[in-house]
Amino acid sequence: MATHRLGCFFLLQIPVAVLLVLDGIAAAAGSEYRGKPQKKLGGGGPGGTAATALFFFGDSYFDAGNNNYINTTTLDQANFWPYGESYFSFPTGRFSNGRLISDFIAEYAKLPLIPPFLQPGNQEYRNGVNFASAGAGALDETFRGAVIGLRTQLRYYTKVKAWLRHELGDVESNTILSRAVYLFSVGTNDYTSPFLTNSTMLANSGSPSKYARMVIGNLTSVVKQAIYDRGGRKFGFLNLGSLGCLPGLRILQSQTKGGGCFEEASKLANLHNRALYNFLSKMEDQLQGFRYSICDFNGALRHRMDHPSRFGFEEGRAACCGAGRYKGIYSCGGKRAMVKDFELCENPKKYVFWDSYHLTERVYRQMASEMWNGSRRRGRPYSLKLKDLLQAQGIL
Repeated sequence: MATHRLGCFFLLQIPVAVLLVLDGIAAAAGSEYRGKPQKKLGGGGPGGTAATALFFFGDSYFDAGNNNYINTTTLDQANFWPYGESYFSFPTGRFSNGRLISDFIAEYAKLPLIPPFLQPGNQEYRNGVNFASAGAGALDETFRGAVIGLRTQLRYYTKVKAWLRHELGDVESNTILSRAVYLFSVGTNDYTSPFLTNSTMLANSGSPSKYARMVIGNLTSVVKQAIYDRGGRKFGFLNLGSLGCLPGLRILQSQTKGGGCFEEASKLANLHNRALYNFLSKMEDQLQGFRYSICDFNGALRHRMDHPSRFGFEEGRAACCGAGRYKGIYSCGGKRAMVKDFELCENPKKYVFWDSYHLTERVYRQMASEMWNGSRRRGRPYSLKLKDLLQAQGIL
């Protein structure tokens, strides 16, 4: 079976090639997005707090449309129907039928939708900004040249800091940045790309555990050196789900083995999650004022896959949009080169998965609520509820 590459999904990451985002490219790539007003989330959600800036880094679980404005392929874009059709009624570049976790977190924080950094005309950063890019990873080599890697995302963040300082002065800008929450969705693409492309990164690393340490090592340098050492104090993270159970990887598992999950990928995710917990505990011990909230994305997704009816779903394995077994062929929308044919379900609210790698708006809403209010599932290490993290004062 020919494998296809995972164009993008949730988590964020680090270095990738520096992309030239030209005005002409933006005009072409974003033509379906501009000129249509974004809906605003009004009023704030349950348990909302006074406004605190939110800065999102990562991949397609957070990307609100940055990839609309870069020179890439439709593998890493979602600015075409039926993406966005359930809420926005038009494609915004989000990899879902509607809103993402990042959008609901902004609602709970009593903020409007946090715009993508590259969206033309966006020069208001007091509420934060979204730097995430679908397909990005913590490693420079992950989908190099096709996405906005974390190094470039951090360079954009530096520009935002300079804008705040210029517009508001040192005191007010430093207050905003120390009270802000920096949210990361990182690692998925680093661990899936070896199975979906001809990448040799995993093989050349020496062992899966060494590879996971490379990913976490890059994340550590970003969090500590690029943000904490420059005033950031409050952080939010998503751990990784069972990657081998995503429809696009599940189809790589032989049908003779019962069509289960592709365990080689899921084992990498487990290594990453253990290393992430250790990293956060170490940062909390070593860095004064370091506070964090971790979303148990893994547990939340696993429960919904295994017991969809408990959460109001009917289908926990197959996607709403795609082709083939489990709709695991990444053809939703018919714009990607590999396969043009696709099927679309009648009611995405019944599904956990929207396409071969991403989730439906309804799942993202539930996950955001758990991240904001805390979950009954007890994972390690202990972390703050996101709503409590927003209320905490930054300690410089």
